[in-house]
Amino acid sequence: MVQLMKILKDKTMKIRYYRDLKGARWIGFALALISVTILSSANIATQWVGWTFSVIACFMWVYFGLKDRDWPRALMELMYLLMSMRAVYNWLIG
Repeated sequence: MVQLMKILKDKTMKIRYYRDLKGARWIGFALALISVTILSSANIATQWVGWTFSVIACFMWVYFGLKDRDWPRALMELMYLLMSMRAVYNWLIG
């Protein structure tokens, strides 16, 4: 069982630079969590703040996905980044 878990861990490890996990990924995670908290609140006046945090977090995760050469994750985050930027524009201008 332990050997099977080792094999699965080796095959599923996608982060190439896992030794360089410093605070940036945690900051990206915290920003994503803060944005979801703000966006899920009922306060319409602060929605643009949540979307702005989402843009920053998505930009960070696109960078991490490209750095790790994890193309599906990078493309998924890039699409969410573009939609978040559209949302910020709609809340502030539209």
